[in-house]
Amino acid sequence: MNSRLESMRFASRREFFTSGRNLLGSLALSSLAGSSLAAGSQSHPVGPHFAPKAKRVIYLHMVGGPAQMDLFDYKPVMEKWYDKDLPDSVRMGQRLTTMTSGQARFPIAPSKFKFSPAGECGMWMNTELLPNLAKKADEICWMRTLHTEAINHEPAITAMQTGNQVTGRPCLGAWASYGLGSENENLPAFVVLVAIPRNREQEQAISARLWSAGYLSGEHAGVSFRSQGDPILYINNPPGVPAALRRQSIEGLNELNQLSLQRIGDLETQTRIRQYEMAFRMQASVPELTDLRSEPKYTFKLYGEEAKKPGTFANTALMTRRLAERGVRFIQVYHNNWDHHSNVAGRMPDQCRDVDRPCYALLEDLKQRGMLDETLVIWGGEFGRTIYSQGNLSKSNYGRDHHPRCFSMWMAGGGAKGGVIYGETDDFSYNIVRDPIHIRDFHATILHLLGFDHERFTVKFQGLDQRLTGVLPARVITELIT
Repeated sequence: MNSRLESMRFASRREFFTSGRNLLGSLALSSLAGSSLAAGSQSHPVGPHFAPKAKRVIYLHMVGGPAQMDLFDYKPVMEKWYDKDLPDSVRMGQRLTTMTSGQARFPIAPSKFKFSPAGECGMWMNTELLPNLAKKADEICWMRTLHTEAINHEPAITAMQTGNQVTGRPCLGAWASYGLGSENENLPAFVVLVAIPRNREQEQAISARLWSAGYLSGEHAGVSFRSQGDPILYINNPPGVPAALRRQSIEGLNELNQLSLQRIGDLETQTRIRQYEMAFRMQASVPELTDLRSEPKYTFKLYGEEAKKPGTFANTALMTRRLAERGVRFIQVYHNNWDHHSNVAGRMPDQCRDVDRPCYALLEDLKQRGMLDETLVIWGGEFGRTIYSQGNLSKSNYGRDHHPRCFSMWMAGGGAKGGVIYGETDDFSYNIVRDPIHIRDFHATILHLLGFDHERFTVKFQGLDQRLTGVLPARVITELIT
């Protein structure tokens, strides 16, 4: 039986009429514009709804949840509360994780690190561990009242990346790829980098589902670049296989895929064809991208010598700039080991040593190249930490559990308003008292900076107009935008 007829035989009534409607419309469009029906609506960027402030995004995700009161949410009153119990009037019966719900006490642990105001904006932050980042205080948009419903890592990081705690939906990078497309046909629109922390006490799992395209076409999924060996698996030809033979093999595969496309009409087959072609072009573009020998000495004075070591956060930060200047739309970076259930005194300095200078260098590098104004840089985790200690408490060391009720993030460039300090939490950094930012609001704001109305930026799936911000109310935080 003809494969197309076979697929139609098993289609539901709704699917049949939906397919028929799309077929007639596409044929009419093809006759007018000369376009190919097989190209598919998702193979071309949707394009922004209005003039964007940012052309691309660099998203630095700190996996595990950085402790906001040890970095950006200064709480000097807590010094007087050392080892006293968290008042019930502050907690208000809020949910706890199973890691601390059985504790007999919830002793307050003030931050052991030195804070001071940075920049003309007067942002009180941990200048002891983040002295370089503090130099950029007036160029950074500080947000101290992010919040989420998720209290454990898997649902929290999924929600932060896709807008929903349930897996299977497109992530933010996939939405950006779908909406904006690529500026470089030789590189993907969406690239993922995973930096290796120097301290590896308690790392969280990082899986490819976090950069999935979900119900979007597979071409919008993130392409993960490895820090060791070949940047991309199988990007190089096997021993004894010349480029000409590889080209011939891909042409043969594409011919087979074209036959399949003509018989069945599955648009994902067209995606597969494009991905084979992209992989072939990347054989030339990726080695040039990852070869740092062309970088001047000044680059490594700025980022530090660690930028020469593959896998370090400094090397990853430099790679994000190289990707950005080559037209990659969305660069997602993951840096692990921010899950500080214990040994904050030992681990927090290591984490900050990893990111402080490279983050400063990345912002400065983009600025000097005239790219910062059109590049949105985001830094933050999936939730915050508790003011009370998990486990043993001393003046010199403590641990902190997960806390979704408030946490801090920052943005710079790409239309984010520098020097703004947005939102306020209570003295315990436990509850928000002014200007909350739900992650839906955060996503709506990012999409706005990219030129999209989050309510109109939708994809039809399972009979619904799906969107990153979901069906619950979300608003663009205009106070964060230039």
